[in-house]
Amino acid sequence: MDKIVVLSGAGMSADSGLKTFRDADGLWEDHDIRQVATPRAWEADKELVLDFYNQRRKQAFDAIPHAGHKALANLEAKYEVTVVTQNIDSLHEQAGSTEVVHLHGEISKVRSEEDPSLIYNIGGDSVDVGDTADDGAQLRPHVVWFGEPVPNMEKASALVSAADILIVIGTSLVVYPAAGLQEFANPAILKYIIDPANPELTDYSEWKHIRKTAEEGTPSLVSELLNRYR
Repeated sequence: MDKIVVLSGAGMSADSGLKTFRDADGLWEDHDIRQVATPRAWEADKELVLDFYNQRRKQAFDAIPHAGHKALANLEAKYEVTVVTQNIDSLHEQAGSTEVVHLHGEISKVRSEEDPSLIYNIGGDSVDVGDTADDGAQLRPHVVWFGEPVPNMEKASALVSAADILIVIGTSLVVYPAAGLQEFANPAILKYIIDPANPELTDYSEWKHIRKTAEEGTPSLVSELLNRYR
């Protein structure tokens, strides 16, 4: 069974109504990312950071997977599929994808600010200053902030290296370290990118470009790939 690795980014979630900071020149829902998405921001104003993520958590909890998410789950009928996502929502899982690697964490979870192994799934609930983990430390969002290491990068790199087909959806692949994942792919494999705009890739000629949104382009590509085995 061929292995497909999907790299999904902000455009995938945007089609379900979730915004990202890149939509408005570094503003994330009217917040400067330096005020809400860095370790320094957390130390400076925990209440502001928690409030920001409480709002985003509620939005993500209410979001619904679109046709693109569901199509990727259908690929598992004929392929071994792993989704490596930069998104912190659970839309891929809700749509039925069974193997999802979150590079930047998960908004539905929180963890101890002192012990990263103490992780709790809270769904769409809020967290306030004074809410603590089992070790007594303040709970913080279980997300990777700017300036923090990305724990799943090594795992994601290995997955891309072993892929027979690589699909990139809704990401420009220009923000590192996630942008470097494409470089681990075998040059001989099939590579697709779904993006209505021209992708910012080093060697765009190697890719089959589907000039559609994630919601529109993913189902058509999935249909093409499934038809290979009819």
